[in-house]
Amino acid sequence: MDGTLVDSEKVWAEVQLRVLPELGGAWTDEDSLGLIGSDLRDAVQVWLAALPAGVITGEELAERIFSEVIDSLRREVEFQPGALELLQALRKADVPCGLVSASYRVMIDAVLSHLPDDPFDVIIAGDEVTNGKPHPEPYLTAAAKLGVDPTQCAVIEDSMTGTESGTAAGAYVIAVPHWVPIPEAPRRLIVGSLEAVTPESLRQLLS
Repeated sequence: MDGTLVDSEKVWAEVQLRVLPELGGAWTDEDSLGLIGSDLRDAVQVWLAALPAGVITGEELAERIFSEVIDSLRREVEFQPGALELLQALRKADVPCGLVSASYRVMIDAVLSHLPDDPFDVIIAGDEVTNGKPHPEPYLTAAAKLGVDPTQCAVIEDSMTGTESGTAAGAYVIAVPHWVPIPEAPRRLIVGSLEAVTPESLRQLLS
């Protein structure tokens, strides 16, 4: 979702760059880039390590950052080029679709409020799995709920952790690097945007 469906990584970066220095921490653009695609439980530990000891608890820090990100996403989101068009084409072609995100369910709901009803058959949120990306559990869970073989799934990702998760699940990964580079690899297609991706081109990759 973040960085693939909507350009929300910049929202995350802006909130981190504002909140963490206010709490006495040192935080840079590079630090934000390093967390793209990470499980949010892991991100909280990285944020805490950047702050003076005892200034805030992990729960309080998570609540503050999460709430500011959610408020921003509820107000407005910017869809990535070609993302909505591809999703609409997949729905029209009756292709089962799942949203697999490291973001928590409340954040996903904030983004989906800007979309038509029921754009996905299955939604797997970061707070609904035991092991987040890059572990394969999120994508294996989505494939199981869709009732499909994960090796016959196309995973669309913008982060390295998400790409590793999809690959570990056995899926074919279409990588759309936005903020961080993603290297070439078997069963991986790297594209500049989703504008040229169609249901038929996805079928050809899996044939």
